[in-house]
Amino acid sequence: MFDVIIVGAGPTGTMLAAELRLHGVSTLVLERETQPTGIARALGLHVRSIEVMDQRGLLDKFLARGQKYPLDGFFAGISKPAPANLDTAHGYVLGIPQPLTDQLLEEHAAELGAEIRRGCEVVALAEGDGRVDVKLADGARLAARYVVGCDGGRSTVRKLLGVGFPGEPSRVDTLMGEMEVTAAPEEVAAVVGDIRKTQKRFGVGPIGGGLYRVVVPAAQVAEDRGTPPDFGEVRQQLLAVAGTDFGVHSPRWLSRFGDATRLADRYRVGRVMLAGDAAHIHPPVGGQGLNLGVQDAFNLGWKLAATINGWAPGGLLDSYHTERHPVAADVLETTRASMLLLDTEPGPQSVRRLVSELMDFDDVNRFLIEKLTAISVRYDVGQGQGMLGRRLRDMGLEHGRLYERMHAGNGLLLDQSGRLAVAGWENRVDVIAGPIGELGAPAVLLRPDGHIVWAGDGQGGANGQDGLDQALKRWFGRPGRNVTPATPAE
Repeated sequence: MFDVIIVGAGPTGTMLAAELRLHGVSTLVLERETQPTGIARALGLHVRSIEVMDQRGLLDKFLARGQKYPLDGFFAGISKPAPANLDTAHGYVLGIPQPLTDQLLEEHAAELGAEIRRGCEVVALAEGDGRVDVKLADGARLAARYVVGCDGGRSTVRKLLGVGFPGEPSRVDTLMGEMEVTAAPEEVAAVVGDIRKTQKRFGVGPIGGGLYRVVVPAAQVAEDRGTPPDFGEVRQQLLAVAGTDFGVHSPRWLSRFGDATRLADRYRVGRVMLAGDAAHIHPPVGGQGLNLGVQDAFNLGWKLAATINGWAPGGLLDSYHTERHPVAADVLETTRASMLLLDTEPGPQSVRRLVSELMDFDDVNRFLIEKLTAISVRYDVGQGQGMLGRRLRDMGLEHGRLYERMHAGNGLLLDQSGRLAVAGWENRVDVIAGPIGELGAPAVLLRPDGHIVWAGDGQGGANGQDGLDQALKRWFGRPGRNVTPATPAE
């Protein structure tokens, strides 16, 4: 009997497992595949995901394996310089192939005590009295207090729950793979530069070790979404689009992706929840998919742990759906618009040129960059100052940095007034007292995911201890030092 069983060991599942283990929740991750995939469907982390890694002490490991790139060209491939003074200490994209992200997050979850079992395919779920029974393809049966489906766009968990997945099917397919080429690098670069003037769904570029990453539009939409393309199809499409196949050979892996856009009706059904691609799918333009899933896990982890550990206030777990569902809906809208602007027909190209002109205005460019990088996400936490509901950027403290004080996954009170206390919530909320020049308010209360849920001046009433106590009760439950973390299962 586990506290939580997570179905799927991709970045969403392993990030969630780590977040749960920070709070002592016994966690089992079940993965159908016997070995990690080598397919690099995602190529990097956007600003908010970089901040998430920093908040949990992982960023140095990611920086050591990745490469920083400027924040431009992510909205429909329209290249504009990033706006100045973006509200983050990490104003870049971190290029890192998904297999490396998978590896680092899986190692992190395992180091914290999560158990990961591969070759385990879930075929049935049944919710009983305070538990969910899980049946595997080999006949084995397991049980947990909660189950989270992080098992991708074809999610078995979502289908077993009968959750609706409305949206649109793919209207275009794109082929992708890693392979070697015989053409000279100068020839490849010249042809790609010319083709990409009009066809943004095309690219052939070196990735190291003599390999090239190839992306090319498919001739038609595949009926069988689970079957990878034939290598001959990739060569044929390179010839059709570029007039040359660059002498491609020795493919390491091949895949295809479409522009299907779907969003689950519900993220929670009783004791079972959905996260990542199991809850939403969209075309990969803009590179938001993996990031969206990691951020789902970051929102859900502390809420589910609080529920299991017995201190969650009413409605906290349901706020996972009410906060993250609109975020995914907004990402779907953005990718729909981006795909339209990638169309090579005259009408969409006219709109693309108009949008490009509008992006020369700083406010427009900033709006789109903040949307794509998720730093503009604001949750509805109630009325008050404009900073409420937003995440707080990293900033310097008297000793160290803010994000360095968030590694444990607790809430955090930043109190410049020196008049506030978290008596009764000490095991759930840490305190930093003293001057913080960049804070913008005398005092703020952060949830474990770094979003601001209260701001005050320490003077009294709603702006002082009374208001802080109400916020603490709303987000961290009733005060009580006797609340202890769950004991990991044997």
